[in-house]
Amino acid sequence: MISAVKTHKALAPWEKILSKSITAPEDLSKFFCADEREIQRVISTYPMRINPYYLSLIRDKGDGLYRQAVPDIHEITLQQGVEDPLREEDLSPVPGLTHKYPDRVLFLISATCAMYCRFCNRKRKVGRSGVVNRETIKEGLSYIKSNREIRDVLLSGGDPLLLSDGDLFRILSELRAIPHVEILRIGTRIPCTLPQRITPKLANMLKGFHPLYINTHFNHPSEITPESSLACDRLANAGILLGCQSVLLKGVNDDALIMKRLMHKLLCIRIRPYYLFQADFVKGTSHFWTSIDKGLEIISKLQGDTSGLGMPHFMIDLPGGGGKVPLAPGYRQGFKEGQEC
Repeated sequence: MISAVKTHKALAPWEKILSKSITAPEDLSKFFCADEREIQRVISTYPMRINPYYLSLIRDKGDGLYRQAVPDIHEITLQQGVEDPLREEDLSPVPGLTHKYPDRVLFLISATCAMYCRFCNRKRKVGRSGVVNRETIKEGLSYIKSNREIRDVLLSGGDPLLLSDGDLFRILSELRAIPHVEILRIGTRIPCTLPQRITPKLANMLKGFHPLYINTHFNHPSEITPESSLACDRLANAGILLGCQSVLLKGVNDDALIMKRLMHKLLCIRIRPYYLFQADFVKGTSHFWTSIDKGLEIISKLQGDTSGLGMPHFMIDLPGGGGKVPLAPGYRQGFKEGQEC
């Protein structure tokens, strides 16, 4: 009689990297001198995940990459901002789907990320079990099918590319089968935070769903590495147009020279700079906020110092769900000194 032997599927290389992520204060202390009690206070509210790849890019405690990845006590001691400044919950007809504009929706299909960015505008949701599940995805798909005015679907999370190839294929297939859905978009930070996930198999699968667009998210030139370059090369070779939505962050990239280097390096890996966002007024992120004038100063210095290809639109997503508004140095003419936009 042959006994049954339970087998386990071997982890892919990117899954092995992710499985070794730092999630506890004592693990972080092995790499940086950190106050474990303070870190624990923060992650009791806002989870931590720093995978070994992104950890390897951090050069010094307090540098631009460190600030994005490592919890800061200010996340819970500074109370400015609100949990949902863009009113996503108020604009959600079903859980996990935001319908702000008539012809397009934001559809959350994952609640986890390869790294939990400390400035995330969904700190209230990311890293929490049950926020996104099979039922919420089913409801979202049903809503999209029943609303013929929806022609553009942006998949977000969490990070959609942390789903398995199979789960992602099934969701994309269901969306592509809806006659009125014309455009599919994916918002992901994976090419930056875990580029090993962008395998040839994944890129080949994605190219079967054109027109498909990917907006990724790099904030600092040090995030552009041989690994991230290879990941973006695979996506671009699959015919996917790549854009970057960066966020202006105090102590990370609020410097014209850093921003110029970032924009130039993005173009070299076939990513078109798309948006530079003023940071949202999210509770727990106020230590990252900059003034609007700082962003306008950076844009002004970039103009003429780099090609139009490397010029992102400086945007603010108005609090209260008012939508995105472009800002440019000339727009401030007529405002009195000290007057807020």
